[in-house]
Amino acid sequence: MPHIIVEYSANLPDEHWDIDQLLNALVDAAVATTLFPASGMRARAVRCDHYHVGNGNSDNGFLNVTMRVGAGRDPGMRQKAGEQIFATLRDELSTLTNARPVALSFEMAELDSVKFNYKTT
Repeated sequence: MPHIIVEYSANLPDEHWDIDQLLNALVDAAVATTLFPASGMRARAVRCDHYHVGNGNSDNGFLNVTMRVGAGRDPGMRQKAGEQIFATLRDELSTLTNARPVALSFEMAELDSVKFNYKTT
């Protein structure tokens, strides 16, 4: 049940990137690592209208991806998968990052074993 959460500053111009394409590419990259099943993937994006980046220059933007995964996967395999997913992130956003200053980050966080979920399907 990996969750991919993209948070981004509202000043990133739409003409330089496509959020739906990015979400699909990140899910595809995660599934391609074979560590994460397609049936469990969830991805979403959150636009941040209130933010401060670096020195506060209004041209500065950010895009952060957090991937929350269940416990139990080998740390080395998670590291390799994270590198592959981050490479996809950088590739997908190359037009954007070449056009303006963007702080780009990715974190894969392993969830604690205490969690709750409910499925209706």
